[in-house]
Amino acid sequence: MPETTHATSTVLPLLPALSVQAERLIELGVHEIAGLSTAELRAFAEAAEAPAGGDGALLAVHPGQAPASALARLLRRDGKPGFVVTDMPDVDLFAPLDTVALPDAPLYLLTGLDRGDRMANWSPHEALPALTAENRTPLLLTEGIHWVMQQPAVLERNHCFMTIGSRLRKANGALDARTPAIWISNGTGRDGRERRNAPKVGWCWAGNRHTWLGFASATGRRVQDL
Repeated sequence: MPETTHATSTVLPLLPALSVQAERLIELGVHEIAGLSTAELRAFAEAAEAPAGGDGALLAVHPGQAPASALARLLRRDGKPGFVVTDMPDVDLFAPLDTVALPDAPLYLLTGLDRGDRMANWSPHEALPALTAENRTPLLLTEGIHWVMQQPAVLERNHCFMTIGSRLRKANGALDARTPAIWISNGTGRDGRERRNAPKVGWCWAGNRHTWLGFASATGRRVQDL
């Protein structure tokens, strides 16, 4: 197991209030992708903010209703839209690991988000058991996209992240070796120069290490009773 990285990274701003997050999703048309009304989205956010409050929580739409391919293109950085790499046409087939329990609801909250900078230069194979031992749950790809959507500063050069809660199972039941991640395009290769600095959804091998990729995780997921 590699040593934990102690290098100083950016202190991220707090997430907006849940009501503000709801308006952001409405502005981007996420509710239409998910088949939800603006009233449903606003009511969920309002109920989640009171009485206990939802400070620091991320509002997410269930991946079954808003897939990664639809959400990725809504991301923006330097005025450029997000995209999925060309060799990941099956991005929406990446599903939660068996150990990741998703609420059975169209909307839910994630708490205790962490970008996992300290695990930079770990492999997914190394990071997953460590997160599990800490009672943390790895983010799904769609959840990571939601995070960047609401808090663009979470995605920065040399401090991007993997979302290893989403994996693809092959026909024989084994896991595909690819693990999804979100980072910033350099505009090289098949990305195209016009995509330099755009948010990028791609993948890395589960056994490989990358010095610039942490492992996004949360303390839990919950549904606020309305």
